[in-house]
Amino acid sequence: RVRLLGINTPEIESRHRAKEPGGLAAKAWLENQLANRKVYLEFDLEKHDKYNRLLAHVFLPDGKHLNLELLRNGLGFVSIIPPNLRHADHFSQAQNQAEQKNLGIWALPEYQAHPLSKISTDHKGWRRYIGIPRTIQHKRRFTYLIFNDQVNIRIAKDHHRHFPELDTYLGKTLEVRGWTSRRNKKFSILVHHPSALILR
Repeated sequence: RVRLLGINTPEIESRHRAKEPGGLAAKAWLENQLANRKVYLEFDLEKHDKYNRLLAHVFLPDGKHLNLELLRNGLGFVSIIPPNLRHADHFSQAQNQAEQKNLGIWALPEYQAHPLSKISTDHKGWRRYIGIPRTIQHKRRFTYLIFNDQVNIRIAKDHHRHFPELDTYLGKTLEVRGWTSRRNKKFSILVHHPSALILR
C-alpha cells in the first residue's frame, strides 16, 4: 500500500469514515491514470508511516507526477509533513493555480474559508478558517498561536525551523488549513508546515 506524499484528498466512504465531497472524483481520476500501467516510486527521508504504508511520490513512465497532477486538477490539497519536504514548493504552486481557477474542491461550498468564529468539530475533515492570531504561548512540546480563549493553532517545537518567525503572523489576517480537534471547550488545529498558513 502506498500513501501519496505531500497531498491529501477528500475521504471516500468506508467502515471508518463517511464520504467527503470530492473524494469519489479524486479516486476515479487516479484509477484512470493507474489502469494497467507501471509506476515508479520516489521516496523521501521517511519511507513508511505508522500504518506501515510506503510513503512515496508516484510517477508514470512518461514522467507524469501523479501527486502533483492531483493538486493541479483541484482533486486534493497540500499536506506537507516533515521530514518529507520534497517537491513542497511545486505542490504549493500547483494548489494555488487550481484554487485561482476554481477547479475541483476549490469550487465546492464545503471547502470555502470561514471565520474562526464558526469553527466546529461538527465539520469533519479538512477545513479552512480565517482569523487574526493575537498572542503566542510556548509549552514543552508545542508553540501555540492564540486567536481567542477558544481557538488556537499548535506547531510542534521540532518543526519550528521550517516556519518564519511566528510573531510575523501576529495581528494579521491568517487563513489556517487543517483538521480541527476539541478538548473541553477549546478548539485546536495542528499545523506541520507553513503551507497550511496563508496570510490574507
